[in-house]
Amino acid sequence: MIKIESLSHTYERGDRLEFPEWEINGMAHWLLLGASGSGKSTLLNHIAGLLKPTEGKIMVDDQDLYQLSAKEIDHFRGMNIGVVFQRPHLISSLNVIENLEVANTLAGNVVNSEHILSLLEDLSLQSKHKNYPHQLSQGQLQRVSIARALVNKPLLLIADEPTSSLDDDNTHQVMEILLEQAINNSAALIIATHDQRVRQYITNSYLL
Repeated sequence: MIKIESLSHTYERGDRLEFPEWEINGMAHWLLLGASGSGKSTLLNHIAGLLKPTEGKIMVDDQDLYQLSAKEIDHFRGMNIGVVFQRPHLISSLNVIENLEVANTLAGNVVNSEHILSLLEDLSLQSKHKNYPHQLSQGQLQRVSIARALVNKPLLLIADEPTSSLDDDNTHQVMEILLEQAINNSAALIIATHDQRVRQYITNSYLL
């Protein structure tokens, strides 16, 4: 499903990161582990098609990601890859359901209201669908971000430090949601973290 070969990234200041080869089968769950500054977010951005590596190849569902044009990568990501960022990047002027509808349309899909409402119900957000981001708690914002990442039924779900700002109860809830939704959507799951609390949920790990 995902294969990384001979991947490296060189920053403008000259620092270079090299990433070990990594192969992820469909619907597998993995942790991407490493200290701050080890390159976790850089690698996630490569896999998500957000940052072109200096060298190497990333195959996602038999597609060589960086052989596509920038426009084609954006479309491929919208259709196949859902990303939960460390901080929720929701549009503040739109309510919850509108944020999910925008994610549908940006991927070139027709708005699927039934799927959106089902996701919100699964994530216990049905009563918040008309709320704006500033009206939500940190845990609710994270769940909306998960819903947005899943709205186009991706093959791959990526989460970058999804629990770093959450207490223990919300951490448990978010991890259970990520695992459950990955299974329900038949998606592979990659979680980048240095949060030791997360390691009890997933056994596969890739260390930087």
